[in-house]
Amino acid sequence: MSDRWLILKVLSVLLSYPEQAAITALDEMAEVVRLERRLAPEQQTALLAFIDAWRGGDLLDLQADYVALFDRGRFLSLHLFEHVHGESRDRGQAMVDLLQMYESHGFALAARELPDYIPLFLEYLSLQTPAVAVTLLQDAMPILGLLGARLNKRGSAYRVIFDALAGIAGAPAELERLHRQAAEEGPDATVQHMDEIWEEEAVSFMANPAVCRCGVD
Repeated sequence: MSDRWLILKVLSVLLSYPEQAAITALDEMAEVVRLERRLAPEQQTALLAFIDAWRGGDLLDLQADYVALFDRGRFLSLHLFEHVHGESRDRGQAMVDLLQMYESHGFALAARELPDYIPLFLEYLSLQTPAVAVTLLQDAMPILGLLGARLNKRGSAYRVIFDALAGIAGAPAELERLHRQAAEEGPDATVQHMDEIWEEEAVSFMANPAVCRCGVD
C-alpha cells in the first residue's frame, strides 16, 4: 500500500463488507492508524479499539451486523447520492460525473458497485495527493457527518470511522444541526417496506464493467 494515503485506504476497508482479507490485514491497518498524525489521539484510540473488536469477532457475525446496519434502509445507506438525490434522474447524472472523474485518473470499477459507494470513494481518495483528497472529502462531509450522527444515535461502533473522517477533513460547519436532525428522526420507513422497494428499484448501472482495484494489499 506504499503508493496510497494509507489512512483513507484503511477507513475504506473498515467501512466495507467484512471479508477474511480484512481480518488478515488487521495488524497492518492498526499500524497505519498509530502512525497517522492527522488523527487526534482519541480518534486513534477509538479506531484501534474498533480494529481490536474485529480481532475477537466471528466473521459471519461481523457480516450479519454489517448487513443489518447498512443494507436495510436508506438512513444509513453508504451511497453518497442516495442522501442527496434519492432515486431521481439527477442521481444518475451525478454518478456519471463521478465515474468520469475516477476514469480520468485510471481508477476502474467492477460491475457490482456504484461509484458513489463511500468505501469506493475513500479508496479513490487514498490514491490522490492529500490536498486533493481533503478537498473532495470536505465536499462530502455534510453527508458523512449526518451518517456519523445517525450511527452515534444508534450507539454503533462504526461511528468512529466517520469521526476519523471528520478529523482528517474537518467537521462540517452544520455538524450541530446534523446531530439535532439525527436525534429528531423517527424510524427509517424503508426498513418496513424493504421487499417492495427492492422489487421496484432493481437497477443495472454499468453496461461495460472493468475490474475494480479495491482489495486489501
